[in-house]
Amino acid sequence: MASYLDRWAARVDEELRALLPPEPEAPGILHRAMRYSTLAPGKRLRAVLAVAGCEAAGGDGFRALPAGAAIEMIHAYSLIHDDLPAMDNDDWRRGQPSCHRAFGEAAAILAGDALQTLAFEVLADLPRHSGVSAATALAITGVVARAAGSRGMAGGQAADLAAAGRSVDRTELDFIYRHKTGALIRAAVVSGALVALDSGDEGLNHPVTRALAAYAESVGVAFQIVDDLLDAGDDAAGQEASYPRLFGVQEAARQADRLTAKAIEVLAPLGSRGETLRALARLLRNRTV
Repeated sequence: MASYLDRWAARVDEELRALLPPEPEAPGILHRAMRYSTLAPGKRLRAVLAVAGCEAAGGDGFRALPAGAAIEMIHAYSLIHDDLPAMDNDDWRRGQPSCHRAFGEAAAILAGDALQTLAFEVLADLPRHSGVSAATALAITGVVARAAGSRGMAGGQAADLAAAGRSVDRTELDFIYRHKTGALIRAAVVSGALVALDSGDEGLNHPVTRALAAYAESVGVAFQIVDDLLDAGDDAAGQEASYPRLFGVQEAARQADRLTAKAIEVLAPLGSRGETLRALARLLRNRTV
């Protein structure tokens, strides 16, 4: 699975390089900032999950690359904005200075805005990029838009900011996890399935899509728990709302195990076609970085 991730991540990077505006194109500072943040070293997990979701639904993973790349652009924009002084105020991201430290706050805000807009331009043009029908492109665009907005990632970030420095209960914490992190992961897997099925809105109700959506919902929360465990180590006394802080490190780890098992179980109807996603769920649970 590590080689699978690396191989597809390299292909995602190729897709991103082709889709992002070239640095020499005016305005150069904006395009440099967009490429700087999007192409910074990373797992490209969301795009790889789109590929794996497409394969699990019986499709060619290459056809899911444009949709996956668009979701990576949305993820990159969210990281740029999360790092801003008004949000998390982080100076480093992916082993390099964060976008606002490298290019200034104004350019960083605009780079995030432009990446989000470019992502939806790519999704709108999926009939050309991936060969899917216009109805399927519209369905995928709707899925990603809902996952990125106030009922998804942006809403989760707002809830996370509102929870800073105070105690939260499990309901509030689950809301944060499922929206801030899980929504875009779910959108990636579902988008891959929709590319494979190419049946417009009808693909959303297909049994395979429903199984993949359930898988992604569990994987998304488990992924965030593992992130928090890696940050917490043996100390669950941090100030951010997290499973380790609420439940303790050992119970948080058990919750991640249960969610991973649930994700694997829900793929049973897919048989051997779900094996890559099962292996990815195990790999993500056991990762150390």
